[in-house]
Amino acid sequence: MISRITATGPAAARPRGRGAASSAPAATVRRATARDAKRLTRLIRASSAYEGPYAPMIAGYRVGPDYIETHRVFLAAGPDDRLLGFYALLLVPPELDLMFVADAAQGLGVGRGLVEHMKGEARAAGVTAVRVVSHPPAEGFYRSVGAERVGTVAANPPAVMWDRPELVIRVGRPETAAP
Repeated sequence: MISRITATGPAAARPRGRGAASSAPAATVRRATARDAKRLTRLIRASSAYEGPYAPMIAGYRVGPDYIETHRVFLAAGPDDRLLGFYALLLVPPELDLMFVADAAQGLGVGRGLVEHMKGEARAAGVTAVRVVSHPPAEGFYRSVGAERVGTVAANPPAVMWDRPELVIRVGRPETAAP
């Protein structure tokens, strides 16, 4: 499934992040392939959301070809094939395992588009709700796209030194074929 993402509304006109463009990028969402692994890893490691105290969380983190082949990983790319963001949806149990948007594409609707795409994929797979264990600074974003906070996941040193919000994104009823 390939989708188009275009940003609308106030966020599209407001650049955010390092090197943000002044207009929203058109993006195509497609299933990631093993050849995308290095690009996805670079996007994670370049994320300014994981600087300072959060840096240990992604130090040495790698998205390998085996991860991409095992899970539902989708990426958003601009017309020039520049990577704008990606997500990984696990189905058993349903969880948004990874979601990153390039710093330069933040605030332009890419994240919202990826969440909408993820909801469609979850519905098509028969899932009605997706768990999100959020990076603390991203909780506001997830709540803005309809996630509900359901709890807190306790810190798990040494990898994760802080508590994280646990949220649920309700995706609606699974799609059914017309009679």
